[in-house]
Amino acid sequence: MNEGRTPRAAQVPTRAEQAEGWRAPGEDAGWLNPIYERFLLRLLVRKELRVRYRGSALGMVWSYVKPAVQFLVFYIALGIFLQLSKNTPAYAVYLFSGIVVINLFGEVFGNATRSITGNAPLVAKIYLPSQLFPWASMFVALVHFVPQLLVLVVGALLFGWLPSLTAVVAFVLGMVILLVFTMGLGMLTAALNAAFRDVENFVDLIVMVATWLSPVLYRVSMVEEAIGGTIWWWLYQLNPLTIVVELFHVAFWRYGPGVVEAAAVDPSLTAPGEPFGLWWAGLLIAIGTFVIGTIVFERSKCRFAQEL
Repeated sequence: MNEGRTPRAAQVPTRAEQAEGWRAPGEDAGWLNPIYERFLLRLLVRKELRVRYRGSALGMVWSYVKPAVQFLVFYIALGIFLQLSKNTPAYAVYLFSGIVVINLFGEVFGNATRSITGNAPLVAKIYLPSQLFPWASMFVALVHFVPQLLVLVVGALLFGWLPSLTAVVAFVLGMVILLVFTMGLGMLTAALNAAFRDVENFVDLIVMVATWLSPVLYRVSMVEEAIGGTIWWWLYQLNPLTIVVELFHVAFWRYGPGVVEAAAVDPSLTAPGEPFGLWWAGLLIAIGTFVIGTIVFERSKCRFAQEL
């Protein structure tokens, strides 16, 4: 009786089934996979955390150790030896505000780049939506970011900083721009790294250069004094990391008591200009980068298993 009929499992879903979320085998929701496949995403995040700290005696304590060592090295070398702390009130807060940004950028960018090659057995042998791997890397990085953020908040409070609506808005804008921009870059380089393993080494260089080409260790007004009025100054201002670091300075440093008093004497201390600066430009660049990264990733994912 059933001769000539297509088995139910092999049939293409009807329109009603598609409306309910059914998809044909091998199809997925594209860039919306992290939303539709939340359960799988949580499993991948847990796996990444377990693998990261397998055999580790300190575990999550490393989330404090690395930024603490970075802070001490930079503070001693720049704040004390080069005496930047003398001209920058609450320099410790200023410095750590930038360090947490660049650490989150570096971890999301680096982990997302290696997410496909690092999960080669899963990508090559079973079907999983490929977008979940770079997104899982981002959530793992956020788990490590939270302890650093708590240390930053406590440190800012010790210097007299108090939370405000301006601080909250600046922080949210900074996080959105940073995560959207970095995930766009991460998906782009993840797709390229599956074909060319040199990409991950290039990413490490980008993170190192980004630390010095953003106002993490020095004030942005110092850059304006050196190259202000040139095209390099405008490019520097349009760097999304510059915008995000400045937003974090607004959120945690700029309105501390010592900074407000010093800025009344030296307005260049909190340059450039208005509290949120070029946030709109940073957001547009971040969205553009995310769209490009997503398109490249979507067009490349069908070749991942073969390239791996």
